[in-house]
Amino acid sequence: MNLFEPLRLKFEKPDWARNPEFGLLDTVLERHPELIKIAEADVLRGCLQSEFGRQDMPSVEQIVRAAIYKEMKGLDYRELEYAQSDSRICEQFVKLDNRHPFSFQVFQKYISKISEDSLQQILVSLNKIAISEGLEDIKQLRQDSTVVETNIHYPTNNSLVWDCIKESHRLLSQLAEEVKDLDYRDYTKDAKRTFFKINITRNGDKRIDLFNKQLITFTKCINQVANAVKKKPCYSMSAFFITGELENLLPLMEKVYDITWRKQINGETVSNDEKIFSIYEQHTDIIVKGQREVQFGHKINLTSGKSSLILSCEVLKGNPSDSTLYQSTINKIERDYQIVPRDSVTDGGYASKDNAEYAQGKGIVNIVFNKIVGSLKNVVSSKNMETRLKKWRSGIEAVISNLKRGYQLFRCNWKGEAHFKQKVLWSVIAYNIRVMTAAVVAQL
Repeated sequence: MNLFEPLRLKFEKPDWARNPEFGLLDTVLERHPELIKIAEADVLRGCLQSEFGRQDMPSVEQIVRAAIYKEMKGLDYRELEYAQSDSRICEQFVKLDNRHPFSFQVFQKYISKISEDSLQQILVSLNKIAISEGLEDIKQLRQDSTVVETNIHYPTNNSLVWDCIKESHRLLSQLAEEVKDLDYRDYTKDAKRTFFKINITRNGDKRIDLFNKQLITFTKCINQVANAVKKKPCYSMSAFFITGELENLLPLMEKVYDITWRKQINGETVSNDEKIFSIYEQHTDIIVKGQREVQFGHKINLTSGKSSLILSCEVLKGNPSDSTLYQSTINKIERDYQIVPRDSVTDGGYASKDNAEYAQGKGIVNIVFNKIVGSLKNVVSSKNMETRLKKWRSGIEAVISNLKRGYQLFRCNWKGEAHFKQKVLWSVIAYNIRVMTAAVVAQL
């Protein structure tokens, strides 16, 4: 193992010995600077470099190290700022070198710039290091999917209408502070009262009457937002940006009005493709898996190896069937690691005759689906091998549980689709570091 000697020397120091995962990662980053280079283009995008003046921007290495420390410890950005002065291991790992701690705004600005593509490359590169160290061989693969929720309340037509009214009033009141002659009315008091009445009303006719009343109020809100956008009162930069937010909100309000009218007044069935589940996190998908409770977020497809390292992580759009993900995952593993696994095992959702034939064509020897129906049969070298692979497959449930419980990934509180994907991948990278550490320390 190439990491053995530098780690042994590092663990002689008490700070590193008590924090083995940071000792391992510090050693890996020192011996593999290409991991830092992957994020360099993203971090420096839009930054003007100068040799003059005080250099207050953290280096790319410090940003990557701080992001990993934050995920490993489960901190928010304010807690990360405090940890720089409170924790010796944080100071050493982030390499502050006796400088003043960087503010949470600085870290938020630069960490959020590291894109999904760069994080995917870092994940693959880290796994390749684990392969070269003998911690993983990719002879066996297991797949499963899970759901990570977006940070929204349960969406109903009533709540979405109220969100639109509330948000429009917030923006118009901000605009009124910048533009003194802006004329608008506050409809939130009546709308809030009607919102609560709808929530506690079960009678169909009374609900329709209440929705009619609420939609009349909603129409007035839409009209005054449209008037404000039409005038475009740009007396200041703040007014310009607020008007831009109102422009983006207006089509959402009109869409929510249309869906609510069709469903609640006309009694139509609105398909999920036409619906909007949040005016704040518009990328949210509705996920239905069997008889389970409906979830709102994104489906995540995970692939794990024998070492329990997550080799592949895909944040999916919509709610595709598991069976459609099998072949693309095999291709991705082959493309990223130039290795075709010997064994592949999944649950019954991935099972199909086409998938079994495709895996055979790729050269996979043992192809096992946990549950099969009809004429489909597992392709295995022996019955004993099939039983062993089925038992081993269940271990990915523990991988998913550790990932979600250890890194607060039941619900993602990062805003926007791009940041949602970044949070998921940062959590996967932090999880893999912990798995690598356990394997290395066991060998040491």
